[in-house]
Amino acid sequence: MTDSQWNAVDAYFTEHLSPNDEALSAAVDASRVAGLPDIAVAANQGKLLHLLAAAQGARKILEIGTLGGYSTIWLGRALPADGRLVSLEYNPGNADVARANISRAGLDKIVEVRTGAALDSLARLEGEGAGPFDFFFIDADKVNNPNYVEWAVKLGRPGSLIVVDNVVRGGEVADGSSEDEAVRATRRMVELVGEHPRLSATAVQTVGARGYDGFLLARVLD
Repeated sequence: MTDSQWNAVDAYFTEHLSPNDEALSAAVDASRVAGLPDIAVAANQGKLLHLLAAAQGARKILEIGTLGGYSTIWLGRALPADGRLVSLEYNPGNADVARANISRAGLDKIVEVRTGAALDSLARLEGEGAGPFDFFFIDADKVNNPNYVEWAVKLGRPGSLIVVDNVVRGGEVADGSSEDEAVRATRRMVELVGEHPRLSATAVQTVGARGYDGFLLARVLD
């Protein structure tokens, strides 16, 4: 298959199963105008996050890596009216764009975007007793993915779900000799998850509008 075929299939599924509405389209447009990189999840992947969180019955969600808030909107819509989503974003400019997009989507009462280094924010959340969270979406700097997964276990509960995006690295994740630090960190994360006594996981390869990629899905055990 070719990229054009993958894109056509994604477009077909998106049109019929997960079309962008006004708030989602506005989030995409505002992020582009603000100069944010075009690396948010695709619409069908956003819908997958939504369905996973809804099926989980999530009431508290933690997202690491907000960007323009596109995935945040999909996740926030899975929450009940008294739910809570905390999203961590390093870049203050990205966070401002995201907050505006989240407010436009009517989710500002249940979604909080925090800025700063995620590892610092995670420690503060622990200190606040903010957990346990029911669902985690990790889509930030890849070098810290092993640390983020460890924090998810710490801030989760038995049954919490963890989704880690961008784990295939264009197929490079299978290359143990790679010098790419994002690849090396991804491999460390995958191996950590595989050996972790409190995690059961799998990974899924994907093709589509975002090219060749994939995600890891883990469940926190008792």
